[in-house]
Amino acid sequence: MRLPYFLFLLALLWRLPAPAQTPAKGRVVVTYLDSKLLKGNPGGENPRRRVSVYLPAGYEASAARRYPVLYYLHGFTWNDSLIFHADGMATLLDEAIAAGQIRPLLMVVPNEQTQFQGSFYANSATNGPWGDFTARELVSFIDKNYRTLARPASRGLAGHSMGGNGTLRLALLYPDTYAAAYALSPAFAAPHPEWMAARPSQALASRATSRARLLQDFNAVRLVACARAFSPTPGRGTFGAALPYSLGADSLRHRDAVLAQWGAASPLSLLPAHLTSLRQLRGLAFDWGEQDQFRHIPEAGRTLDTQLSAYGIPHTTESYEGNHGNRIMGHDGRVYQKLLPFFNQRLQFE
Repeated sequence: MRLPYFLFLLALLWRLPAPAQTPAKGRVVVTYLDSKLLKGNPGGENPRRRVSVYLPAGYEASAARRYPVLYYLHGFTWNDSLIFHADGMATLLDEAIAAGQIRPLLMVVPNEQTQFQGSFYANSATNGPWGDFTARELVSFIDKNYRTLARPASRGLAGHSMGGNGTLRLALLYPDTYAAAYALSPAFAAPHPEWMAARPSQALASRATSRARLLQDFNAVRLVACARAFSPTPGRGTFGAALPYSLGADSLRHRDAVLAQWGAASPLSLLPAHLTSLRQLRGLAFDWGEQDQFRHIPEAGRTLDTQLSAYGIPHTTESYEGNHGNRIMGHDGRVYQKLLPFFNQRLQFE
């Protein structure tokens, strides 16, 4: 006996796998914070800062539900818009929430690109107090304007490269703001010849008389950005900062006092005086790619790991096969596979 054709089709369709569901989409809103802390800084940095905020699907549907917040710090030359658009962070968060990698939360990315490409999230007499802005003023602004769980146990801090450096520094210096921190490929985590040694770009940085000339060389602008963050001289010098070398007739001479300032500003050097801060965290993690183009990053990561272990600070580190940026985003990247599950376990979600 043959089944009617429509019953045959029904039986066939019943056996087919269900089509994959499209993850519910969150929304990225762009707002502006007119910073009182950054206003009037001697370096001429704009105190009006753009802030991008990811709101998970369902945020608007419930006026009562409150969410934890993950603050994400972008890298040098990067900004908040690139994180969400070029990197596709919003889509990744939608998919991670749908897959159970992390429960719904807000992600906040402040734009801390400066005239010289990055604030390094550091308090500076030239640039202004970017550390205080990030860990205090920004957090207060977000808690006031969005439905957050406004407590340290529900705040996480993460970032990549310069943002990884900022993550480690802010976790050390602002122990009552965040519950957990994850630094991806943190730049300048410890003193290293790659960022403290003479290079041709030092000569350009020493000779440059305009920002436009400086921006033609990545390493030169990076040196000046570091100097404005770590060895500021407001109102003095071409860029309001002391460079770690002086240009002689035919050579570069070390400025030991400036090199000492740069070293003292590194997370490794800050560590011994802020052990209690790290012990308060529910979790601390950082990682790096072994093939990172910036060779100081794997070496500094291993050094920092050793020192944290020596002080008995609980933490997680991992090196992996990859370079500075090729294993960060996407389903196989560190954000999806490691960072988001880390915060899902360590933040309070209710």
